[in-house]
Amino acid sequence: LPPPHPPPLLFFTTSTAPPLDPNVLVFLPPNSLSLSLSLTKGFFINPFHIRFSNPQIPYHLFMNLLRSSFIFSNPKFPRNPFSLLIKPVVEKMEVEVKLRLPDSAAHQSLSSILSPFFQKTHFQHNFFFDGALSELSSRRAILRIRFYGVDPGTAERCVLSLKAKAVIVNGVSRVEEDEEELDPSMGRAIWSDPNLIGSGESRILKRVREEFGVKEESGYVCVGGFKNVRGVYDWNGLKLEVDETLFDFGTSYEVECESSEPHKAKEMIEGLLKQNGIPYSNSIMSKFAIFRAGQLPP
Repeated sequence: LPPPHPPPLLFFTTSTAPPLDPNVLVFLPPNSLSLSLSLTKGFFINPFHIRFSNPQIPYHLFMNLLRSSFIFSNPKFPRNPFSLLIKPVVEKMEVEVKLRLPDSAAHQSLSSILSPFFQKTHFQHNFFFDGALSELSSRRAILRIRFYGVDPGTAERCVLSLKAKAVIVNGVSRVEEDEEELDPSMGRAIWSDPNLIGSGESRILKRVREEFGVKEESGYVCVGGFKNVRGVYDWNGLKLEVDETLFDFGTSYEVECESSEPHKAKEMIEGLLKQNGIPYSNSIMSKFAIFRAGQLPP
């Protein structure tokens, strides 16, 4: 069942308990499927979570995999019926329109035109992390900690994100994204000592350890970061984000819009820009890619 349809909940009962004594098991079947399972003796308590690396794999394939796997045939456990809940969790695909503004004047013009629709300004401090041996980036993934506030040292909100397989085509960006709120004090501790990723208790930090195999002896590193000032506008049913991004090597300007209909949203934004004589072009690189390149795109 491909997105955007929400995956259904599937119920079934097995006569053999899974061999989970602490209650979590992660394994990788040969079809690039990632399953993260937890045991429950009743409905709606600690449900199983199934994570799709390919959300279009049919459900019957999951059921066949599970029925044939060893987790339902461990002789150490009594053969009492266990009611199990399986809840597929499809990793979010973030789809955004990204249009580059050439300079501060274009940025200011757009901000002025959108001022009647202004909602808020975010001051974002973004820091990126990888394994010391590039275990994440070699698989086109990166871990990001974002602090919201004028100063990351006093920020009261922090968001942890795992992003992977980013692609930008004709000004439309698609990237696999998993994110969660993180206690700001924990975020600052990781920023100071990236090896705390190896012991952090957040869901995403556990996922990084399980999926990317960073060795304790090599550890994690912070590869740096940048500041972004984001104006948020509610315009014609779209949430427009107008960014001023400050790198060590220069400043870039961009308008973004997350949408399930990116091509329609892009046409609307382009119409606004053209109508008001604001120059723009399709973004060809993500902010992180620009940061890693060490120079602004031509």
